[in-house]
Amino acid sequence: MKKIVLVYNPVSGKAKFKRSLDNIIGKLQRRGCMVIPYRTTPENKDLAEFIRQAEPEGIIAAGGDGTVHEVVNLVMHEGFDVPVGIIGSGTSNDFATYLRLDTKAYFDRIAQGKVMEVDLGKVGDEYFINVASAGMVTSIAHEVDTKLKNTFGKLAYYVQGLKTLPQFKALDITIRTEDEEIREKAFLFLIVNSSVVASFKNAARQASVQDGKLDLLLVKQCNIAELMTLTAELLAGKDVTGRKEVIYRQAASFEVSCDTQLVSDLDGELGPELPLKIETIPKALKLFY
Repeated sequence: MKKIVLVYNPVSGKAKFKRSLDNIIGKLQRRGCMVIPYRTTPENKDLAEFIRQAEPEGIIAAGGDGTVHEVVNLVMHEGFDVPVGIIGSGTSNDFATYLRLDTKAYFDRIAQGKVMEVDLGKVGDEYFINVASAGMVTSIAHEVDTKLKNTFGKLAYYVQGLKTLPQFKALDITIRTEDEEIREKAFLFLIVNSSVVASFKNAARQASVQDGKLDLLLVKQCNIAELMTLTAELLAGKDVTGRKEVIYRQAASFEVSCDTQLVSDLDGELGPELPLKIETIPKALKLFY
């Protein structure tokens, strides 16, 4: 019997996972898995010891991108050599959406132990599985009240985004890769591992989680009409890497600096201040797939 630790966030995604918990455990048990649930809260700081005591053959993160980010960093820092599974149940589930981990067959694959090795990004001592970003738009996620986000979901982000549009200003951003240096006035940059970012599908269609590279999307200074058109194309699921407002590059590493004090965002969580040195860690994580 495969022993699985199920790490779930009780408040993510309008707190809907709590209503599905018994159903999820039942699906895994029927497939021969022993499920050990762990409820994450700000007060619970013993997840690493919990996993060490449980000695599981796999860990499933159930929640949004922030929950996945927490579990991935724990696995990497503690050296847990077990696969990680993802059940997307948060406001934003970008990585799970990209890999289509929302099917009934996914539980079969977990029970069968089917895994793939995926790249991770790393900034200092912190890992990210999907995106590192900074700029005038990325701060929205941290300005949305948690209760508002849990109640209204993505709508809370859109409302906050509309409120901050008049405040947008371009930043002098410098980005260095192993091949070139880019200096540009830009609204924001995104360095992504997959093509799904902020619930926008196919933002960078060429992105792959197994190519040993990360993908840069740098949104240049433009007028509001151009920015709205770019956003509309993202909402429509179009690849925007060829648009004139966007600079697109692939590289194994990036160094990013800005003339303004700027805090980064890693998988929707607050990251370190710029400057950043971002590198790809190829095939760093075993993922149930």
